[in-house]
Amino acid sequence: QVLLVESGGGSVRPGGSLTLSCAASESIPSINLMGWYRRAPGKEREMVAILTSAGHTNYAASVKGRFTISGDNAKNTVFLRMNGLKPEDTGVYYCTMINERNHYWGQGTQVTVSS
Repeated sequence: QVLLVESGGGSVRPGGSLTLSCAASESIPSINLMGWYRRAPGKEREMVAILTSAGHTNYAASVKGRFTISGDNAKNTVFLRMNGLKPEDTGVYYCTMINERNHYWGQGTQVTVSS
């Protein structure tokens, strides 16, 4: 069973930065899309950033200009660089990888932004 393992979460002050990383435990062939989602306390899970196999990106309006997604399909890794963090960015961040057969999710990593 393929697992996605996230790392890089933690606690930072407003304005700080974090980089989240995600790697697959086994090779996932023909990934079409990689991305990051988050679930804020008391809210539904929402898309934060996605990266297609063609290199196209899409960001939630709330993070555009502050967050940058990058990844390597061949290495089955995806990253999220988060700058200018705000308290409303607090939540559990999940990575995801999708191919034609499966939709994989990580277990989540906590990000807390607080003064």
